[in-house]
Amino acid sequence: MTVSTDAPRSPEPSSDIARLVEIMAWLRTPGKGCPWDLEQSFETIAPYTIEEAYEVADAITRGDFSELKDELGDLLLQVVFHARMAEERGLFAFPDVVRAITEKLIRRHPHVFGSARDLPPDAVKALWGEIKREEKRQKAEARAKAGLPPLAEGGVLSGIPAALPGLTRALKLQDKAGQVGFDWNNVDSVLDKIVEEANEIVAARRAGEGTSAIAGEIGDLLFAVVNLARHLDIDPEAALRATNAKFERRFGVIEDRLAAAGRKPAEASLDEMDALWNEAKAAERAAKQAG
Repeated sequence: MTVSTDAPRSPEPSSDIARLVEIMAWLRTPGKGCPWDLEQSFETIAPYTIEEAYEVADAITRGDFSELKDELGDLLLQVVFHARMAEERGLFAFPDVVRAITEKLIRRHPHVFGSARDLPPDAVKALWGEIKREEKRQKAEARAKAGLPPLAEGGVLSGIPAALPGLTRALKLQDKAGQVGFDWNNVDSVLDKIVEEANEIVAARRAGEGTSAIAGEIGDLLFAVVNLARHLDIDPEAALRATNAKFERRFGVIEDRLAAAGRKPAEASLDEMDALWNEAKAAERAAKQAG
């Protein structure tokens, strides 16, 4: 892909990915581009990349597909931005990113593009793991041939990014441990663990333990709840986002009802707000049943 860095006076929008790559190149061209874009680096852009991914997830949770279109564009821009900075360093370019992911998709789906056809979901998941292990082995061989030192060998739980949200990282840690047999046998055992962890919080408070100790117990409880979600095939991060949205929606009803009476939440009692909360909850249930 040949990228021009000579920006026209009024570049036109386009559905061609090449145009997006060109615009990013223009923005990063010294003396011609955007001062803010020019001073960015991988490190400064990374937080925006994470933020945009969350905004995509938020649009999906809200069912706002017009917003989803825009948020996906913002996330795509992050990919193009990182690729442009890499190209400037002579590392790789956007076409290399596209080629890498297309190669990976074809390689990891032999049940679609190869001879391993008609596999059930569990067999597909097992095959995926085998392919990833083979990829890791090939990368190690390539590094050895290039005279590069081997990557540090990690344990079962290695390779899970520390920057992941806490719930998501807990889910991945548990999943990896479960793959080698370190797991609860059934959902009831996980529920018992949740009760145990909740009781430990109660005991810690009664014993007058400090904030740090209680925080540790709360972390254990959250970890156990994530484990319950995993055993029930529920994404804990998505579940919490949905509950956050529900809380915002119902509290908004409280604010609206109080505002209609010329009042604010700070001017209402807890009992009043609790009653309005229950009304909002009942209205949602009735609407759901009617739908």
